[in-house]
Amino acid sequence: MKYMLLVYDDPTKWTDVTDEQMQGLYVEYGAVSQNPATIGSARLQPVETAKTVRIKGGDTLVTDGPFAETKEQLGGYYLVEAGSIEDAAKIGAAIPSARMGGSVEVRELVEM
Repeated sequence: MKYMLLVYDDPTKWTDVTDEQMQGLYVEYGAVSQNPATIGSARLQPVETAKTVRIKGGDTLVTDGPFAETKEQLGGYYLVEAGSIEDAAKIGAAIPSARMGGSVEVRELVEM
């Protein structure tokens, strides 16, 4: 089964991370990308660069954002193949964001 691991971070938790520590964290993120179960992964540009599209009354409205009332922001994803959601969650536990004040949401894909 395929699972999406959605990586959320609280940007305020990263302000005290040194360059040396960041290099080690990048190695850990890379290790998850290189895991044989990982089909794909990507880091997202900062939320400040995002646009949100809504259709209201037949009109398309494109705004800056998202600007949801939340401390955590979606920062990237991993697409993995695993035997169960528990196995996928074990892969998610290796993502540094899970211990750096963020979270990893694990969701099974519904293939279309």
